[in-house]
Amino acid sequence: MQQDPYEGKRVLMSGNEAAGEAAIRAGCRLYAGYPITPQNELTAYMADQLPLRGGIFVQAESEVAAINMLYGASAAGARCLTSSSSPGVSLKQEGISYLAGSELPAVIINMQRGGPGLGNIRPSQGDYYQTTRGGGHGDYRTIALAPSTGQELCDLTYLAFDLADAYRTPVVVLGDGMLGQMMEPVRFDHLPDPRPPAKPWALTGEPGRERRKIHSYYGTDQELAAMNQRLQDRYAIAHRRETRHEFVGPEDAEVLLAAYGTCARICREVVERPPRSLPFKVGLFRPITIWPFHAEPLARAAEKVRGILAVEMSSGQMVDDVRLAVEGRCRVDLLARMGGRVPTAAEIMDKLASLAA
Repeated sequence: MQQDPYEGKRVLMSGNEAAGEAAIRAGCRLYAGYPITPQNELTAYMADQLPLRGGIFVQAESEVAAINMLYGASAAGARCLTSSSSPGVSLKQEGISYLAGSELPAVIINMQRGGPGLGNIRPSQGDYYQTTRGGGHGDYRTIALAPSTGQELCDLTYLAFDLADAYRTPVVVLGDGMLGQMMEPVRFDHLPDPRPPAKPWALTGEPGRERRKIHSYYGTDQELAAMNQRLQDRYAIAHRRETRHEFVGPEDAEVLLAAYGTCARICREVVERPPRSLPFKVGLFRPITIWPFHAEPLARAAEKVRGILAVEMSSGQMVDDVRLAVEGRCRVDLLARMGGRVPTAAEIMDKLASLAA
């Protein structure tokens, strides 16, 4: 057995590269993508490493082609990945809907950039709605994971492949341009050897067995309704089993910050080093699965705090899920930064101070 070159080591690499290495270790055997900043390091890493380690790299002619290549690879039973940034992920939405409708597992990594439209290449969180509300057409959801560090990009990308197979669904890992390009030390030696489940539905071409079909077209409303119900039943199971979150700070916090991804790591600084002038204790609620959103613990926390401040690199999208979870138990405010702007710890402290006034 070949020795792991990273065993016992912390490796300095970008978040994009960490996600690529984790995907390979999770058993990814096809990567199909198309270049777009700020996730190109991931594509480059897969081009360099995947063919050397038993997989296939394809630079597709477009984002639309890339997502449909995943459809074919997944239908044949392979673990597969595509990655892009916001405008490119928009082009993939029809294909993601087809994957969901055909009950095919796949992993999509989105390193968000500013928008709408072409926007800019600065980090953003403007794709939260797209990620958590389906994105494409029809009644479907994608499990969505929101890392906040390079190590989490590694760990959650690895987890995404297991979740995709377990629920036969596309899974999105939602990062941003800052997280993807930031250099941080990452460990890989704790990741186990991949154990993809048996896939009796896969189109392997094996002779001597009954024919199999994978499709998302159903000729009658009864058949389509049955497929939709099957998806909803799976989503309900995922909601019970797969919600993840983190609380940071004192248990008797009087005000909570709510943030994910890059914003969460900035909020963590505020919680761990609060100014003495702030007249209340501050904690942080960080959703790790943004779908399913872990509403119950946030609802319980809302009964004990004076208010919640959602911090986002968008006009305010996750804040809707915060308000739905809280259901009026406490006040919910928003600190929004758009256009690729990243909120600073000082701005968050100033906003908290204004709420206390």
